[in-house]
Amino acid sequence: MSKIDKSIYTKNEWHKLRQERRERKSNYKIAFVLGNGTSRSKIDLTELKPLGKIYGCNALYREFTPDYLVAVDPRMVKEISQTGYQLSHSVWTNYTPLYDKIENLNYFEPMRGWSSGPSALWLAAQHSYDKIYILGFDYSGIGKTNRLNNIYADTLNYKKSSDEATFYGNWLRQTQHILREYPKILFYRITAPSVLDPIELKSFSNLRSLSINSFMDLFNLSFV
Repeated sequence: MSKIDKSIYTKNEWHKLRQERRERKSNYKIAFVLGNGTSRSKIDLTELKPLGKIYGCNALYREFTPDYLVAVDPRMVKEISQTGYQLSHSVWTNYTPLYDKIENLNYFEPMRGWSSGPSALWLAAQHSYDKIYILGFDYSGIGKTNRLNNIYADTLNYKKSSDEATFYGNWLRQTQHILREYPKILFYRITAPSVLDPIELKSFSNLRSLSINSFMDLFNLSFV
């Protein structure tokens, strides 16, 4: 691993990062779950490929191929299926008769009725990893006007970047449910200075916050 510039960290942050890097040398089974919040936009996703399995959502498939793609919006499933992506890649959704003529979709059992991000996180937890790193789960919108916070804003099947962000309450409750359901998995939520850190998540002993800089140093990654 490359040498870290300790001067950019507080004493506590440095000790935590050093411990994490030591633990990385152990044979932990890890995964990365990618939401599409803008906080992950500077991360080169290809560098994550050798490190663990990757779970992604919705339009991610347009530019990157995760190990598992999750889409629960029928419009998004239609877009994906029209490209034939699901014929050679793992795509997960909730069953509806609308999909009876679409080949090779995988269906959640039981159906949760959740949003794509938490559904992807739940799928990863089902696969029994030791550690799951959560990126792009930003919850809040952008700026004082609470604009839509999504990498794919202004594209097909997404709102405009000028639209108000959807309230994050359901996503937060669904994330809390997963943290309670899988207490033996250690989850890391990667954050940035502008990203909301909900107080509702602070009581979970199996969830830690990790700054994006610490995350990049931990895995020796580069920004794009």
